[in-house]
Amino acid sequence: MTTARPLRVLACAVLPLEAVLVVRLVGGVRTPAPVLVLAEVLVAGLLLAEGLAYLRLRRRGLSRRDAVAELVPGPVLRLLGHELRLLASLGRWVARRPHGTAGADGVFPYARDQAALMYGFAFVCVVETVGLSFLLARWPLVHGIVLVLDVYTVLFVLGLHAASATRPHVLAGGVLRLRQAAHVDLRIPLDRIASVRRETLFSHEKAEGELNLAVGAQTSVTVELTEPVDAPRLLGAPRPVRVVRVHADDPQALYGALTRARTAPSPAPGPPPRV
Repeated sequence: MTTARPLRVLACAVLPLEAVLVVRLVGGVRTPAPVLVLAEVLVAGLLLAEGLAYLRLRRRGLSRRDAVAELVPGPVLRLLGHELRLLASLGRWVARRPHGTAGADGVFPYARDQAALMYGFAFVCVVETVGLSFLLARWPLVHGIVLVLDVYTVLFVLGLHAASATRPHVLAGGVLRLRQAAHVDLRIPLDRIASVRRETLFSHEKAEGELNLAVGAQTSVTVELTEPVDAPRLLGAPRPVRVVRVHADDPQALYGALTRARTAPSPAPGPPPRV
């Protein structure tokens, strides 16, 4: 048996304890020095063991991605990747650097219709953070826990909108790339598209083989496929779909671009026959 499984078990035991200690420190709760020292020794030992195991896996010929996948459970890795993409999207949003649009034949944003809702939600979260800070000032531990959760919630909401604004739908190289924030990134080869319809829908019932990427509870373009493509769920579970409904700020532009891209150009006329 490899060392990957014992390390996973150890990480599941040590990291939650470390998180509890961090919350206690943020909340101003005194923790005995021996407990802090023991916790830091355990975390340092875990990181050292993970590093050595990673190097051994690399020497066995595994790629960086495969070596990390051996040490970290798949669902955890996907959740961490999602959170990192949200944080990176905040930086891209401020720098006005969209993701994955270099060399694209068409770029189709979709975040405009949700902006007011997301800004309003973020504002409510900020007000809640300030209010609870005053109400819980007498209980340092509870105040620290709630403060961390509230600040994270504000960043999460802003990150969702930033990811939507910086990760638009893209048409490039014969592939339609449909995205929704940082958790959906679906690539559809154009030769698998059976039909494209320009239709606005405000209600979407869940159905097997269908994916609805709604923005503001609406979709505006429906894409039907000749065969299923896999649109993995957040934790990696497979989800084959044959119908995808999406929204775009300019749905007519998306519909027109797909129609033109799927239409084969007419052959150039040959020279007239000689008489």
